Amino acid sequence: METLKFEQDGHVGWLRLNRPEKLNAMTVQMWAEMRELGQQLLADAAGLRCLVVIGEGRAFSAGIDLSTFSEGQALDPGPVAERAVEDEMVAGILRAQEAFTWLEDASFPTIAALRGYALGAGIQLAMACDLRIVARGTRLGVFEQKYGILPDLGGTHWLPRLVGPARAKELTWTVAEIDAEEAHRIGLCEHLVDDADLEKVAEDLAATIAAQPPLAVAGAKAAINRAAHGESREAVLRETAERQAECLRSKDFAEAITAFLEGRPPEYQGA
Repeated sequence: METLKFEQDGHVGWLRLNRPEKLNAMTVQMWAEMRELGQQLLADAAGLRCLVVIGEGRAFSAGIDLSTFSEGQALDPGPVAERAVEDEMVAGILRAQEAFTWLEDASFPTIAALRGYALGAGIQLAMACDLRIVARGTRLGVFEQKYGILPDLGGTHWLPRLVGPARAKELTWTVAEIDAEEAHRIGLCEHLVDDADLEKVAEDLAATIAAQPPLAVAGAKAAINRAAHGESREAVLRETAERQAECLRSKDFAEAITAFLEGRPPEYQGA
């Protein structure tokens, strides 16, 4: 990969946007690499229990690299998973969306760690993650309408679920740039930290999550996502029951009980 870096330390992975000289502005190549990495991790997480997404240098991402369009680089209209789309532009946009949506689909939790700028496509990537940590001094905004377009990489899906439909419309329509404190106040992020502490807080949170029973974590994520997407109570509770049955039959459940009785930390295997 040229535009990304991926490393795994134990059960925690770090995905770093790697165009620091361009404030990690996104290109079609970056989306292609991110989509490919996502497919690999969804197919074989190799012990991954939590993933941190962060930008190299002084910004998470300043959005789309506008030279992508000025240089005539087209969106990739290649095959879109399980969809037949005749309009090549629509197909290209759907394919670009797959660079982000796998973060929500992944069984393992994902954390976005933001500093500097999280604008346009950058804030949409952050919203694709389960949790967000924002450093003070960060500027955030849904900027697409400034360029005559709309937030098409998942923003219309995730933003109203985080801040509510009316505020999502206002942020989009006014092209408002907000600071980290306002993002925290309206629910766009869960943690507000000093810039110097960003990676340590992300590391500690990821380690805490990675130490939990993987089957239970994955089950809770799946059920909560279904509830957040407006599915019926019956569908959510059925998902919960099926996931709970898997947990109750697992070796990790037995390990949790044994570890509790023996007064030691459990050692989960995800099975």
